[in-house]
This record gives sequence, structure tokens and C-alpha cells, in this order.
Amino acid sequence: MPKLKTRKAAAKRFRATGSGKIVRRKAFKSHLLQHKSSDRKRRMSKMAVVHERDEENVRLMLPYL
Repeated sequence: MPKLKTRKAAAKRFRATGSGKIVRRKAFKSHLLQHKSSDRKRRMSKMAVVHERDEENVRLMLPYL
């Protein structure tokens, strides 16, 4: 059985938690931050769990996660 290749773009964006869930970074935190409130920026700093409908696609991209 050949080894499976990892999608490197996905590997940089997702990681697994100890319980096996896949987490991602929230969007809209990279630039244009001056008009966003501190509360909003703080919320966007936290990690988010990948939605169950997208999780299968992410797991296919990361076979050894």
C-alpha cells in the first residue's frame, strides 16, 4: 500500500485536538482591524471547531491527522 500525500495547504490551516476534533482559525483577523471592536477581535482570536459537514473533506486532505 503506498503512502498517502498530505495536502500541505490544509496542514497549515487545521489541527486535531486531543479528543480528535478538527479545529481551525477564525476568518477576518488578518487586516483592516482598526474599525473592528476589541470584543470582536478577541472572539476571532479563538479557535473554532470545523463543521461536521466539512470535517470529512478535511480528514481526506489530512490522512495522518
